Amino acid sequence: MKLLLAIVRDPDSQAMLPDLLSHEFRVTRIASTGGWLRQGNTTFLIGVEDDQVEQAMGVIAKNSSPPPNAEAGRTTVFVLGNVRYQQL
Repeated sequence: MKLLLAIVRDPDSQAMLPDLLSHEFRVTRIASTGGWLRQGNTTFLIGVEDDQVEQAMGVIAKNSSPPPNAEAGRTTVFVLGNVRYQQL
């Protein structure tokens, strides 16, 4: 199992969340701020099986628009190994 930590520009998050949910990914959304220009972002925590990483990355890439300027960036995704997963 992997944990995807995706930092997304706010405008892109509006379309990305329903698309991730339509592919039956479990997603937690967190409002965040950061980057060089201190813009509003959304951070998605997405738990996926190892064989679903590329599918989730495809959904994220599809919903990441080109940046308005070179400093803004697009979407940053960290793929983290998960040693243990438990739902309580």
